[in-house]
Amino acid sequence: MALPETGAAWPPPQWAPIYDRIRIDDAWYSGDPKRLGRLQGDAQEQLGRRRMWGRRSQPAAGRDNRLHIPLPGDIATTSADLLFADMPAIRTTDRTTQGRLEQLLDEGRVQQTCLGGAEQAAALSGVFLRVTWDKDLAARPLLTVVQPDAAIPEHRFGMLRACTFWEELPSGDGATVWRHFERHEPGRVIHALYRGTSDNVGRPVPLGEHPATADLVASLDPDGDGQTISTGIPLLTCTYVPNIGPNRHHRGSPIGRSDYAAPLYDLFDNLDTVWTSWMRDIRLARARLIVPTGYLRSEGPGKGASFEDREVYEQLNMPPNEQGATITLTQFDIRVEEHQRTAEAIMRQAAQSAGYSAQSFGLHGEGEAITATESDSRDQRSMVTRKKKSGYWRHGLADMLHVMLWLDAVQFGTPVKPERPSVEFGDGVTESEQQTATTLDLLARAQSASTRTRVKILHPEWDDTAVQEEVAAILAETGAAPDPVGTFPLAA
Repeated sequence: MALPETGAAWPPPQWAPIYDRIRIDDAWYSGDPKRLGRLQGDAQEQLGRRRMWGRRSQPAAGRDNRLHIPLPGDIATTSADLLFADMPAIRTTDRTTQGRLEQLLDEGRVQQTCLGGAEQAAALSGVFLRVTWDKDLAARPLLTVVQPDAAIPEHRFGMLRACTFWEELPSGDGATVWRHFERHEPGRVIHALYRGTSDNVGRPVPLGEHPATADLVASLDPDGDGQTISTGIPLLTCTYVPNIGPNRHHRGSPIGRSDYAAPLYDLFDNLDTVWTSWMRDIRLARARLIVPTGYLRSEGPGKGASFEDREVYEQLNMPPNEQGATITLTQFDIRVEEHQRTAEAIMRQAAQSAGYSAQSFGLHGEGEAITATESDSRDQRSMVTRKKKSGYWRHGLADMLHVMLWLDAVQFGTPVKPERPSVEFGDGVTESEQQTATTLDLLARAQSASTRTRVKILHPEWDDTAVQEEVAAILAETGAAPDPVGTFPLAA
C-alpha cells in the first residue's frame, strides 16, 4: 500500500489478523501476568475454555499465587544465541572496503543489534532490518530493527519491493492519536504525519505539527513534495527477515511464523499450572501447630485470641495426659517428583515442537554420563533449526550491509567501493581445546591435511595473510621450510 488514505480504518483490515496473532505471541514473550490475563480472558469468552491466566484470581491475603515460567522468553533467547552468540564471518573482496565494514560493524554494535532482532523474530514471526542515518548523531549509517506489527510490507513474488513503517506518537489527550509513517521505496524515503483516532488513521498534517517529527523537516528534499528524502542509491533501505517459514495460519503469505506457532500456548499455560500447583504444595506443607483452645492467649475484649509461636514455653498447670492437652504438629508431603517430571515433560514437548533439542534448555536426561558424540547427537535438532534460520538471516544481513556501505559512500563521502559482502555462519558447535588438538594430531599423523589447513582449523577467524605467516613460522621452527639458498652440490 502507499501512504494511507484520509479516514481509512486502522489497522488495515488485511493486516488486522496478522497483528492479532503477533499480539498473542507478544503477550507470552513478555511474560507479563496482566497481559496474559487480558489475553486469556478474551479468549475464554470466545472459546468457552477456562485457562489459568483467564480465571479471575481470588488471592489470599492480597497475594496472587499464580506463577509464570518464562519458557517463551527462553525459547526466543535460545534461538538468538544459536544464531549470533558468535558473529558470522562477513567478508568483502576489497581490502579497504573490508576495513571500513569491520569499523561499521564494531561502532554500530551490529552483533548486539542482530541478537536483539533474532530474539524478537523468534517470538514475533520475523523482523525488519532498516538502514538510516542521522548526521547529528553519528558519522555513519545506522542499522536498526523494526518489529513486524509496526510495518506494512509490499511483496511481489515473495520479494520486498516497498515497506511502510509506522509508530504512534505521544498525544496530549486520550482521544487524539498521532501516527508517523515512514515509507521506504528504492531511492527514497517518504515521511508523513497523520492525526486520527484509535481505529481511524485520520488526516495528514504537516510534519512540523508534532515535536517528534519536526526535526525531519530540515532533511526533506527542497525541490520535492515536502515529504521525501532521497537516499542517493537505487537500493531499498530495508528488508524483511522471517523467523522461519512457512506461515501455517496464513498460507501463501511471505510473513514468517513464530516459534510459538506450533501452537505452544496450551503447553505454556499448563506449565504455569504445574509450577503454581508445586508452589501451592510447598505453602500447604509448611509445619502448622494445632493447639487446644486453652492454650490461646486472649488479646483483650473484641480482639480475639492468638497462640504465640516460640520455641520454649513455661509449664502449663494441667495434667499432661488430659484429653486435648497436647500440641499436634501437622505437616503434609510435597509432591516433588510428580511435579518435576510433569514440568520436564511439558518443557521437552514444547522445545521439540518449537524445533529445538531439550538439551538446549538444560534438560540432559536422567543424569547418566554421555560421550561428546552423544551430546552432539542430542543437540542435533537445535542445530538443524539454526541452519534453517541462518539461511534467512544470511541474505537479509548481506543486503543491509551492502546498503550501509553504499550510503556510507554517498551520504558521508567515505572512499569505499560498495559491494555486497558474503555472510557465512559457522557450524554452531564449539569443540574443546582437547578435541581440537586431538583432531589436528590425527590429521598430521595421517598426512591428510596440509599445515595451512590445520592452522585454518585452529584459527578459523584468521585471514589468509595471518594464516600464511603462521604456516611459515611453524615450518621454520620444525625445520620443514625449504632451503632459501637451494641445494649445494657436494664437493668432488
